[in-house]
Amino acid sequence: MFRFLDIIFASLGLVTAFPLIGVLLIVGYFDTGSPIFRQQRVGRDGNPFVLVKFRTMRVGTLSVASHLASSEDITSFGHFLRRTKLDELPQLWNVLKGDMSLVGPRPCLLTQKQLIHERKIRGVLSVRPGITGLAQVQGVDMSVPERLAEIDAIMLGKLTVATYFKYLIQTVVGKGRGDRVL
Repeated sequence: MFRFLDIIFASLGLVTAFPLIGVLLIVGYFDTGSPIFRQQRVGRDGNPFVLVKFRTMRVGTLSVASHLASSEDITSFGHFLRRTKLDELPQLWNVLKGDMSLVGPRPCLLTQKQLIHERKIRGVLSVRPGITGLAQVQGVDMSVPERLAEIDAIMLGKLTVATYFKYLIQTVVGKGRGDRVL
């Protein structure tokens, strides 16, 4: 059921946001010269996949978890993209490909071994990672791996069609603060 909803809403999102995506690509090109950011992340069953986002940091910035990144590396346009969560739009493609879901645990970096371990023992890695979920709307980031894995497990244990829509709506209206950056 969730996969069907993912395909429908990701398709609708990409089609309706196409003009906006085009504008963001152009502005991003002038901002960094490379508007799309690709990074390997941990997917379903711990398998790596390539996540796509709009670039918010300068080209060449160290690839670390957001809570370890320096805010000095974020461009002015990048701050706007993060604040509005528009940097996540290209992930709709990841959803269509089947790498991600709209709702699920945020995919972590392959180097975040403690978070991967905590998620593995709680069964969180058995599902597709998501663009948003309970941790995101509650403002919990990846800086406390055990807490994040617990919240992810709670969300998955109580995920229904109603909570799926609830997390999507809360994300669209701006609930949660997104990834914390030092």
